[in-house]
Amino acid sequence: MIVSLSWLKEYVPIEMAPLDLAEELTMAGLEVESVKDRFAYLQQVLVGRIAAVHPHPNADKLQCCDVDLGDRMVAVVCGAPNVAVNALAPLALPGTVFPDDAVLEKNKIRGVLSEGMLCSAGELGLGSDRSGLMLLEAHLSVGAPLAQALELSDTALEIDLTPNRPDCLSIIGVAREIAAIQKCELRCPEIQIAATKAKIDDHTSITIEAPNDCPRYVARLVDEITIGPSPFWMQDKLLSVGVRPINNIVDITNFVLMETGQPLHAFDFDRLAENRIVVRTARTGETFVTLDQKERGLTDGMLLICDGKRPVAIAGVMGGLNSEIENNTSRVLLESACFNPVSIRKTSKQLGLNTEASHRFERGVDPQGTIYAANRAAQLMSDLGGGKIIDGIIDAHPRPFTPATIRLSTDSTNRHLGTQLASADVKSHLESIAFKVTPIDADSFAVVPPSFRVDVTRPEDLMEEVARLYGYNNIPETYPLIPAEARKPSRQLDARQRVKEILTGFGFFEAINYSFMDRGACDQIQLPDDDIRRRLVDILNPLSEDHAVMRTSLVPGMLAAMRRNIVKQIKNLKLFEVGKIFISQGAAQLPLEMEMLVCLWTGARFNESWLTSKTACDFYDIKGITEGLLTGLEVQKPHFTALPRADCCYLQPGFAANIALGDHSLGVVGKVHPRVCAAFDLEQDAYLLELNLGDLYPLIPEHKYFQPLSKYPATTRDITLIIDQAIEAQAILDQLTAAREKLVENIFLFDVFEGQPIPDGKKSISLRITYRSFEMTLEDESINRLHHDLTAKLLKVFKATLPT
Repeated sequence: MIVSLSWLKEYVPIEMAPLDLAEELTMAGLEVESVKDRFAYLQQVLVGRIAAVHPHPNADKLQCCDVDLGDRMVAVVCGAPNVAVNALAPLALPGTVFPDDAVLEKNKIRGVLSEGMLCSAGELGLGSDRSGLMLLEAHLSVGAPLAQALELSDTALEIDLTPNRPDCLSIIGVAREIAAIQKCELRCPEIQIAATKAKIDDHTSITIEAPNDCPRYVARLVDEITIGPSPFWMQDKLLSVGVRPINNIVDITNFVLMETGQPLHAFDFDRLAENRIVVRTARTGETFVTLDQKERGLTDGMLLICDGKRPVAIAGVMGGLNSEIENNTSRVLLESACFNPVSIRKTSKQLGLNTEASHRFERGVDPQGTIYAANRAAQLMSDLGGGKIIDGIIDAHPRPFTPATIRLSTDSTNRHLGTQLASADVKSHLESIAFKVTPIDADSFAVVPPSFRVDVTRPEDLMEEVARLYGYNNIPETYPLIPAEARKPSRQLDARQRVKEILTGFGFFEAINYSFMDRGACDQIQLPDDDIRRRLVDILNPLSEDHAVMRTSLVPGMLAAMRRNIVKQIKNLKLFEVGKIFISQGAAQLPLEMEMLVCLWTGARFNESWLTSKTACDFYDIKGITEGLLTGLEVQKPHFTALPRADCCYLQPGFAANIALGDHSLGVVGKVHPRVCAAFDLEQDAYLLELNLGDLYPLIPEHKYFQPLSKYPATTRDITLIIDQAIEAQAILDQLTAAREKLVENIFLFDVFEGQPIPDGKKSISLRITYRSFEMTLEDESINRLHHDLTAKLLKVFKATLPT
């Protein structure tokens, strides 16, 4: 909502500076977004005297003018018909920004340089006349800025209103708030109607067939109107709030709309069939051509304003082309109505048509303000259009307005607001904005909101009014009572956050997918028929077929995310998701919820760089992420064992492992099965890690323990064994760990080899053992003896041999 100070001052004396007023309005709940000088753009427009006029050498309808600015002459090309020597006119210099945001630049017009532009009133936003130059009075000072010469000074405030304040969608509404802030009186225009002897009931009638959607419809009739331009003062006021002037009758309806907040509509009375109005709802299949010359398809329930035969307006939204005001219009039927906000909002949204009228009707207009607005517009039509007002007013009012009475307690108000206001203060604040306040007892009031405050329906609304009028800055600061006892954070939340932080540190991005999936997702990831993840929970109102059931695995969502990224040419991906899956336990019970983690890695191992060659990620990359994650969580070292073919499901046999911590099986890691990739239209390999976080969280130690570093040096010894191919290297590592030799600090597998000269069915593995003592420097003899004993034990347990 844009308001100008010059217009506001007609209803309330404004004693504050514009910026101070903006601050006060903002603190009262009417947020002022900007404060602008309406005529700032005229600083580049000067009063110019046309010193000479010459024919344009290359155009018959253009003339070359020498314009005197007092201190210099400016050459201008002009096509206005009223150019005359010694005439004063506005001259815009290069850099001028016009109201339509066009920027003036030096330019050659038909080969002749023009260093400025002689302007009409319409081009400068000072009226609607664009037929010729805006001729200025002869006494004005040549070269002076136009705003200064014409004493044009006004400030416009742009106010961002919340939807619950439709009463401030008007100049009078904002003026009422200023009057309350300044504690002064609001001056509304007085209306004096000089009516003819003819009676309106003899000329027209109003029939309301949809009283729930149109509780009140007021009409006035004005005869012998002359259509023409509005006076400058009205055009200026409309332009100040961003409304384009059209003609005196249309401008009056827009003027009263912006002044009072009550939308009006003017019908050409002679174009109304049977000279009457019928308010009814549309029937599906009806069409209607609105004022913007577009045919609108109507649906059942849309509210229409009709004459005796056809629709003439979409109620509360836009009038029709078949009854608009034309240049030969002489009789006007003026509509001032109150419509159901829900009905207008639905119609506006369905038609995609938002207007100044619908914007107000959707939020609720003053049901008692219809007659005042109709009378105000009728008087202006008489004054500015020469019309004669037909005596009487038709007020069809099938749903009379009944004001609500709200009980307000001063004590309750103070407790809610944290104030110490007296009852008299509460009463004074509410009465300053036209609330009727009647004391009930020493603490309570019976408050009747004015009809224009459709948003006030309960005591809390009244408390809000008291707070903003008292001043939010005046309410003392208080702090909540916070118990000194510290509470431990939730272990689960803390562990979940640590998981995310570790994976983010490894370069993974978090994905968040829907908690729903396609019913066929279980088939896509090849789940066995007896897998519990096939126990699906149906959704009663699914968003789509792709989201018909609650997800029982995070894997389908992650593979779908991979496909979406690859389609967009993002082929190197490291994603993870933490979320719940839902396993049905029957219709009588809630589903079993399990928190899971899924990580996906596909594409390159390293980011593209001149330092590294392009290498695809593999099983050992995702396995390393698993080890790094568990190490970061400070849980015991995991065991990876080959996953049986029957348990692989969506992973490829031979490239899949089970993850265990002691006796706990936590999940799986491996390469996505080619058939699963094909089911998701994936043409590149992908590697997945899936962990059950619900089982992992209890294994994360709650406390950290410090172990000092040894000050003595370490020494290493290597072991190379030839063993059966079926023996896993992990078994050998476990055997060495089980020996619990206190001098063994670390065991590292650094080589695996198959092929000649290794016999068939055998493989060679090489281990490096690091030895260190916390008490002394180790001697080679003792280490060699210990290393020999460990080697001998491995040879015996695994029936291994040493290489020759």
